[in-house]
Amino acid sequence: MPVEPPDQRPGNREAPRWGDPQELCGIPLAHPIVNASGTFDALAAARAFGVALFDRFPFAAFVTKTVTLEPRAGNPPPRLWELGAGMINSIGLPNKGHVRFLAEDVSELADLLPVPLIVNLMGSSPDEFAVLVECFAARDEVAALELNVSCPNVKTGLDIGADPREAARLVARLRPLTGKPLIVKLTPNTASPAAVAQAVQDAGADAVSLINTLRAMALDARTREPWLGGRTGGMSGPAVRAVALAQVSEVRAAVSLPIIGMGGVQSGRHARDLHDCGATVVAVGTESFRDPLAGARIANEVATPGTLAEVAGASS
Repeated sequence: MPVEPPDQRPGNREAPRWGDPQELCGIPLAHPIVNASGTFDALAAARAFGVALFDRFPFAAFVTKTVTLEPRAGNPPPRLWELGAGMINSIGLPNKGHVRFLAEDVSELADLLPVPLIVNLMGSSPDEFAVLVECFAARDEVAALELNVSCPNVKTGLDIGADPREAARLVARLRPLTGKPLIVKLTPNTASPAAVAQAVQDAGADAVSLINTLRAMALDARTREPWLGGRTGGMSGPAVRAVALAQVSEVRAAVSLPIIGMGGVQSGRHARDLHDCGATVVAVGTESFRDPLAGARIANEVATPGTLAEVAGASS
């Protein structure tokens, strides 16, 4: 029996053309491009470029930088190493902690943003995650929660997101605490992202996002020691694009959940490549450091295939 094209399969006949208004876990989106957590600071952008930026905001939803239970200073400098095709960051998730973020940032973001707000959370145990989820889920301004599971569990020493059982236990612990969508941000630094995705789907996750940065190191040319203050960091940018395509494809074959795909997206062609591998929506990360309005440009290229900008980006 011949396989029908994806847009003709039962249940997908009314799906909008990709690039038109979308939805993610029931959240309406004007287009399928969002930001990757930690790569676009909306409040800093408002200070630098003025609130006029929000009249042409580049993303269909805004994902915050990671918020933790307690304040974090981040890693010691130096924190960034530029690569020929991307960068390594060892920033270390600095943030003001959940109490101040709730008191100071959530309302300000909601007032500024013309798009849904998704808050990225990280804890080092299910109990820490539970406190964070309960606090942020109680806020009407928050549309969804993204769980950064790349941190080791303080009790087991295992990266929560690298072990399917750990990840499933976490989601099962959090699922009863909120009816808001739970998005699990998968780590690529594991033997099988698909196994983790399947485990969190079975435990009640609403969506997954991938890929996070790849663990990497840079050496000081003089001392031959690690150059970054945190010794290792996360590699992102065009260098990881092929890895992202492979992992999104692998995860899509394993789960039916919506997927936020990311990794080295610089053009509409790159975004559509991730979509064709199984992404529901696509996140732009490192490219926003070079071009703060990259999200809007890429969304336009997705909506108008064959534009000059997209063709130029297709070969990069």
